[in-house]
Amino acid sequence: MVTLRLAFSAIVLLAIARPRLTGHPARAWLTVAGFGLVLALMNALFYLSIERIPLGAAVTIEVLGPLALSVVASRRASAWLWAALAAAGVALLGQGSFGHLDPLGVALAGGAGATWAGYILLSARTGRSFPGLDGLAIAMTIGALAILPFGIAATGATLVRPDVLALGAAVALLSSTIPYALELIALRRLPAGTFAVLMSLAPAMAAIAGLVLLGQGFTWVGAIAVALVVAASIGAVRTRGARPEASSTASP
Repeated sequence: MVTLRLAFSAIVLLAIARPRLTGHPARAWLTVAGFGLVLALMNALFYLSIERIPLGAAVTIEVLGPLALSVVASRRASAWLWAALAAAGVALLGQGSFGHLDPLGVALAGGAGATWAGYILLSARTGRSFPGLDGLAIAMTIGALAILPFGIAATGATLVRPDVLALGAAVALLSSTIPYALELIALRRLPAGTFAVLMSLAPAMAAIAGLVLLGQGFTWVGAIAVALVVAASIGAVRTRGARPEASSTASP
């Protein structure tokens, strides 16, 4: 699914952006290549994590990556209070609030969070090096090519079954192409700080989606854990002042 998501997203973005491939310095190509590889790894780790732990728990753990980046970049002592609040929320996750959490699933979600932080940094650098959607289109293509051998090895001929291709196209549109477009529109109309706060609600939205759409229940302790991480994320954004270069937090 990661392979199909990245491949279809790359095709759509290449068709829309039609990026210019000449005239870019070597440093820009290193940046966009790193961006593409991090993008592929971030998606792979996230999808592997939700094989093993509920969606709400996975996103709650994953959002710690951007949260840690925001706290470190803040340079304010008060920001560490938000880090402590987030740590308390994650500690509650381990108290059976989502049922037994598979340690490997937790580690994979943590890895996805770390790569999400890298995604934010490289996304900003790519945006400064390439105009419009050119950098994103190139990075998505690099990510798709990087993950393709693993997708083929994991699924073989199943990867090109019509029903699987249709599902992959739907996931690509609903989780990448349309959200990225809506984010660009939103950022033209909303202050970066407001946008970052809204993105901080991702763990709560994921928990609700897991409950309503996937039947993944959680206890009141789980709700409190998610609320603590969301509050910490919003607080960290507000403490930092929501600088535009660190406010891009597009979810996998």
